[in-house]
Amino acid sequence: MSRKIRVIVVDDSALVRSLLSEIINRQRDMECIGTANDPLVAREMIRELNPDVITLDVEMPRMDGIDFLGRLMRLRPMPVVMISTLTERGGEITMKALELGAVDFVAKPRVGLASGLNDLATQIVDKIRVAAVAQVRRAPARDASSTAGSASGMSAAPVSALLGRLSTEKLICIGASTGGTEAIKEVLVHMPADSPGIVITQHMPPGFTTSFAARLNGLCQITVKEAVNGERILPGHAYIAPGGTQFHVARSGANYVAVVDDGPPVNRHKPSVEVLFKSAAAVVGRNAFGIMLTGMGNDGAAAMREMKDAGSYNYVQDEATCIVFGMPREAIAHGAADEVLPLGQIAPALITRLRGATDRLHHRI
Repeated sequence: MSRKIRVIVVDDSALVRSLLSEIINRQRDMECIGTANDPLVAREMIRELNPDVITLDVEMPRMDGIDFLGRLMRLRPMPVVMISTLTERGGEITMKALELGAVDFVAKPRVGLASGLNDLATQIVDKIRVAAVAQVRRAPARDASSTAGSASGMSAAPVSALLGRLSTEKLICIGASTGGTEAIKEVLVHMPADSPGIVITQHMPPGFTTSFAARLNGLCQITVKEAVNGERILPGHAYIAPGGTQFHVARSGANYVAVVDDGPPVNRHKPSVEVLFKSAAAVVGRNAFGIMLTGMGNDGAAAMREMKDAGSYNYVQDEATCIVFGMPREAIAHGAADEVLPLGQIAPALITRLRGATDRLHHRI
């Protein structure tokens, strides 16, 4: 952006407002143009100042951040970075915020707030920069059908026809970052109960992947869980890299197994898509399917090309449906993509290809 990114900070804590304002104003490319102690004050400030990005606390007086976010994204969509508390409930609320359209979130430290936020300064301003260029979409209006699926408002997964007999050698590998929680959901909810095993790296800090996996597990026909070191990767299951770890796949006899360890960051990320995809290239080869979804940066692009060179078939999300086109763009630039598709077409295309593989297997029997 040629001009400074204009940010409004919304938080009921005067200390947090002061700290975030200071962190933002230290950057050459952004400025804090206002702060608000609750959403009602923020609403008027947004109308008056028209910011590029807002940071939004979850728990505030008069109206909580989730209610405010839902109204904002329906009536005046704009980039929002949530400030979330690192608790089990905070993780669940954060997943709801991302579903409503927040671009990203920062995990607010529970102790040592001043030093903790300053330690997170680079992460905070990086996420504000990404949010400023993200493609934000208007949230759909709520209606009776949107809450009919369950008391929690989660609708049931669409029923996908079973694939039939399919070699357990197949493995689906997914990488994503900013905007990826909703993109991953869009892929997984369409996968049939007998899908090949699915392994996923989504850039996410410790403490939030548990809620992410639980939310998806309630929406999908397949079982979705956090990966556990040493467990067998089974058909009909999806395994998400736990936040703050590295996740890759290995072989144990005829089976794929999950390896979760405390390896160093790769491309500044832990978990890193590069680590997962590189292992798929080495271990799974031509039996792998790669999927690169929305995200900032280039994590996983080189390794996805390694997957392709080893015989995998790869799908990359197109620019029009990405929140941020960075990682998909880099994968395409590396020549890693077999197909570049809108998000909604990736799962159907993959299922069609898997079904074709099943038919070929039947013909050989």
